Amino acid sequence: MNKDREIPVRIIIKKRGHAGGHHGGAWKVAFADFMTAMFALFLVLWLVNQSSDVKSAIAGYFQDPLGRADEFGSSILPGEGAQAAQVRPLSPADVIDLRRNRLTRLSEELKHELEGVPELTEVMKNVEITLTNDGLQIELLEDSIGVFFETGVPTPSARGQKAIAVLGEQLGKLPNPLRIEGHTDARPYSRSGPYGNWELSADRANAARRILTSNGVPAARIAEVRGLADRQPRDPEHPFAARNRRISILVMLGEPVVGEGELTDLAAGDSAVDAPATDVAGNRVAGASQAVTIRPIPAGALRAAAERAAANREAARAAAERARLEAPSAPDSGGHLP
Repeated sequence: MNKDREIPVRIIIKKRGHAGGHHGGAWKVAFADFMTAMFALFLVLWLVNQSSDVKSAIAGYFQDPLGRADEFGSSILPGEGAQAAQVRPLSPADVIDLRRNRLTRLSEELKHELEGVPELTEVMKNVEITLTNDGLQIELLEDSIGVFFETGVPTPSARGQKAIAVLGEQLGKLPNPLRIEGHTDARPYSRSGPYGNWELSADRANAARRILTSNGVPAARIAEVRGLADRQPRDPEHPFAARNRRISILVMLGEPVVGEGELTDLAAGDSAVDAPATDVAGNRVAGASQAVTIRPIPAGALRAAAERAAANREAARAAAERARLEAPSAPDSGGHLP
């Protein structure tokens, strides 16, 4: 009877795993960990052997990525990166941009200072400050009632003196040279005699110069004082407009340059710009100038100009000598190159 019992058949399915085969990816994780550890080890060994400048640069980068790291340059050789960063000169374009940014800030400060003076609140519409290619231009524009200068008078009014004095206090903070210009409208001068718009515009510009230098602007900063009469109207379509009568003060971007042709007797001081002139009534006025264009040269400018001229001549002589030495020799004919 036991023989007749049916024995159940059990089916066993065995699945072979392939995780440990050579095509598996587990070893890659271990290898990546090993390479990371080796990279960290060699990085530490490299840092230990670097100079203190490179260490400071790396530490500074992680502390301030946009700031201190730039001071040490990009070279990993000992000392070269820091030295190159320290001696890298500013290009002319960078210098101009820095000066322009400084003048932009000055423009806002001037407007703020002028608006803070009660006596000038009503005349702020007659003050225009604009940034030009030559520098910061400040213009004191007249109107029909004479805001800063009364009609035909070379000296400024009380409000004009106050406005120019406030400008002087602010302009004295910058090293930029100044150019002062006086302008009139096209209306002929009403008084008889040789005194006209040319003299009037020059005297007004010179009066503005005196106030500026009395309120913080060094005399050496005055690069030029000019009287232009009606030759550069503010409103060319209306030559008789009151806005054409104005004082223009230009805060120049560049430094004053004195050429060899300008080495005149003006270096003696301000005597050339303080020559007597006549007032509206035709009387002589001490301290007023008859010169239309006045170019005072700062003290020491003659010596500086002479030194620059000598340096230029020496540089030209050296360049000619280098060109002579680098030129190819002449054929063997007994001749010589010039």
